Amino acid sequence: MRRVDRFLQKKNVPEPAAEQMTGKMVPYDVLIMTILSLRTKDSVTIPASQRLFEKAPDLPSLSQMKISDIESLIFPVGFYRTKAKTIKTIAERVLTEFGGKIPDTLEGLLSLPGVGLKTANLVLTVGFEKEGFCVDIHVHRILNRWGVIQTHSPDETYHIVEPVLPRKWKRRANALLVAFGQHFCRPVSPFCSVCPLLPDCNRIEVDKHR
Repeated sequence: MRRVDRFLQKKNVPEPAAEQMTGKMVPYDVLIMTILSLRTKDSVTIPASQRLFEKAPDLPSLSQMKISDIESLIFPVGFYRTKAKTIKTIAERVLTEFGGKIPDTLEGLLSLPGVGLKTANLVLTVGFEKEGFCVDIHVHRILNRWGVIQTHSPDETYHIVEPVLPRKWKRRANALLVAFGQHFCRPVSPFCSVCPLLPDCNRIEVDKHR
């Protein structure tokens, strides 16, 4: 992680959008926006979230909205009908089961519908600025490409890596590997020629590289 960090700083690579928003978004915004973002591009997610937050800036207002109205506001995010039902149910449950406050523990967040490990850890790290290890597809792919693990899903990667990852890197690991994956260690034809980890990388499933 240290070498990746130094490399990204040298190349002046900007932090991922989520990391830039740490401390600037309340947990409600992070939770709802993350759910809307699943299998949806940022260019669609951000405007949809803004439309929704204008009408439902908090849990009480979201819980009182009709599902059809939520659908209209968040369209065309992927699976918008399912997501509309999910976020309304989340609002209702947080109000009744958590006193109207988004839970700030992994266990509490995972008890909510539609919230998996990635979403829960993102809410913890970005919304609450707490410790968490968020594993998305970039983190999962890169760690497997390096050959340090052999897993089949981001959740499996989380359960293997989280217990052994040094505490100081848990929050930073996602931001570093997402930026590294977006700009250099890409899914197809990664830029291996400039990678500082090339001598130690097994390049698992890399057929072509630059």
